[in-house]
Amino acid sequence: MAPDLAVSKEGLSIPLIDFSRFLSGTPPERSETANAILDGFKTAGFIYLKNHPILPKDLRHAFDLSAHFFNQPLEKKMEVVWTTPEANRGYSAPGREKVSQLEDIHEVEKVRAALPDLKESLEIGREDEPGYPNRWLEEMGDLVGFRKDMLGFFEQCRQLHVQVMKAIAVGMKLDDSFFDPFIDVGDNTLRLLHYPAVQSDIFKTNPGTVRAGAHSDYGSITLLFQDARGGLQVKSPTGQFVDATPIEGTVVVNAGDLLARWSNDTIKSTIHRVVEPSQKQAESYPPRYSIA
Repeated sequence: MAPDLAVSKEGLSIPLIDFSRFLSGTPPERSETANAILDGFKTAGFIYLKNHPILPKDLRHAFDLSAHFFNQPLEKKMEVVWTTPEANRGYSAPGREKVSQLEDIHEVEKVRAALPDLKESLEIGREDEPGYPNRWLEEMGDLVGFRKDMLGFFEQCRQLHVQVMKAIAVGMKLDDSFFDPFIDVGDNTLRLLHYPAVQSDIFKTNPGTVRAGAHSDYGSITLLFQDARGGLQVKSPTGQFVDATPIEGTVVVNAGDLLARWSNDTIKSTIHRVVEPSQKQAESYPPRYSIA
């Protein structure tokens, strides 16, 4: 049975897959779901999963905590700013990042001259990472419990990552534990993202300005939880960027460069970006939050 489609436009078909059929279904259901997941990664590089094990209340709480963090004064957030790119831990302020997938030096210079991506982020990893500890603010007010609860959510996402990798292995007709040795350390990154409210004239007077530039992800897979604002776009086979609209209760999963390499590029690591959704006669655009 073919899965429903979350996106179907410009030759891009992103499936909407019931993940409970892999987690707790019969052997045929488990195999069928794994095949659908692998096929989605081979054709689109993206899938939507519904009925995944992360509860709505836990996801809402994670988004609430994310908002509490980003609502802190900038000088407070700068107390836990990135210290080195190797760490991939801590706060990244608005304007620090400009994501692109360009190689031509002239095109790179054009991008550098443009406005940076309109976002800020906080990166969290495993607590036992030697040499690169997580960076936490002092917990006061709305931030009480932030560290404990975010680490709990990190673990839930890590477990979901493991299960999706098992599904990919089953789809490849391998033992479901095939990828375990490559991911069992838990070198994942939980990235809280905030795209602040902006005036609409920024986009009008600076053509090409986006929330996050076109890029592929470098890891195995990315789990993306979006708020209702949307803005994620995926590059289609025709070269057009197509909206990957949020669907309540789902997680968007995309394959990264590492998984593409592991699969000899039979799995696609697809270019995507975040733009500001079109809005008629708007003077400003509200904030957007996501967790990846």
